[in-house]
Amino acid sequence: MSDLQYHVDGELVPADEATVSVRDRGFMYGDAVFETLRAYGGEVFRWEGHAERLANSAAAISLDHGLTNSELQRRIAETLRANDLQNAYVKLSITRGVQPGKLTPGPAVHPTVVIQVKPLPRGGVATDPIWDAPATLQTVKTRRIPDDALPSHAKTHNYLNGILARLELRVSDADEAVMLDSDGHLAEGATNNLFFVDGEALCTPSLEGPILPGITREEVIDIAGEEGIPVKEGSFTLDDLRGATEAFVTNTTWEIRPVETVDGIDVGGGPLTTLFQRVYNARVERELYDGERLSSDEERTGDENGTA
Repeated sequence: MSDLQYHVDGELVPADEATVSVRDRGFMYGDAVFETLRAYGGEVFRWEGHAERLANSAAAISLDHGLTNSELQRRIAETLRANDLQNAYVKLSITRGVQPGKLTPGPAVHPTVVIQVKPLPRGGVATDPIWDAPATLQTVKTRRIPDDALPSHAKTHNYLNGILARLELRVSDADEAVMLDSDGHLAEGATNNLFFVDGEALCTPSLEGPILPGITREEVIDIAGEEGIPVKEGSFTLDDLRGATEAFVTNTTWEIRPVETVDGIDVGGGPLTTLFQRVYNARVERELYDGERLSSDEERTGDENGTA
């Protein structure tokens, strides 16, 4: 039995007793938006970015939930405190709530708001990653849903696209899917953004395609700018990824995870992957843990890069 507490519609309840109505539109139709966040040292990393993406997701499905960012942030902080969690996975979900059982949403919205948490190891410098090993990627037949069918920037409860992609991995030894768009170009993983190095630049599929604008993706691009590493956001083929000199995938929980193989072809990590991991961890250490594990050399590097 779990002794965690979740936040459900403004109340803290034992996780094993946390429920929503079977008539909730999030349950019935996937009519809901969510954010996966990571707390370090009791604070959510890049809350402003997550809050903006959540607002954009809600706008994309015309969900006017009426909750302010400060109220949502307060509920997250209350949940972390109630569970005495400093380092945690956090999932914030907002559904359109309970309405009459018809597909067309009604104009009156009484949203259901759920915050789930679970403990994670400390982040930052001198810590072990969440993942056990570098990622092994496998291209799947399931294509990313076109943006004109379902807004790709909206992070909704309708996750069947990614689920179908992951189901295809059952016949392989891979642990993450590579999804292509409807034209056969690289899109993203089932739960992450893709990056690879082509010998000249750091490459990643453009947000003009059906790509979720990842918060960690944005962080990596920002780090690249500070480090003077050229970035190419564009349209790429599967062969571009397979022929990369190194590759990694990103999401809020994994942070930056090296790629070992793509469709059985060795890619491996490399110096740029290591650099991005080091700088990312230093940012977390500096901003969320007051730099307590940063050496003087790392502090000087942060000052020179403008990250202090």
